[in-house]
Amino acid sequence: MNEGENRHIARDSLFLMADLRVDGLDGEFRIKVRNLSAGGMMGEGMVRVVRGTVVQVNIRNIGWIAGSVAWVQDSRFGVAFAEDIDPRLARAPVGKGEDPAPDYMRHQARGSAAAVLRKI
Repeated sequence: MNEGENRHIARDSLFLMADLRVDGLDGEFRIKVRNLSAGGMMGEGMVRVVRGTVVQVNIRNIGWIAGSVAWVQDSRFGVAFAEDIDPRLARAPVGKGEDPAPDYMRHQARGSAAAVLRKI
């Protein structure tokens, strides 16, 4: 596949954090995902990769995806996924709709007697 063949694929601009594993390097790198499509993504971070490097990216609500670096420019790089994904999943809320507020905030929001503040 040449460089211009994938330019017609719809990309979704977004900003989310992801973890990146680079073949041959130990550990994981925290990166920013700038755009995402079914076949790949643009990432940005303080990790040095070169074109052709095999990587894995952990994108929220999707999980670990294998791919390879398609291009590099400064701190940004493109990743071509080995298999297509559904990029809409990354925009879905994390969790099952649970209230993210701490317990003491949830009780106040329910209008319990504890929610009434006294004046000092």
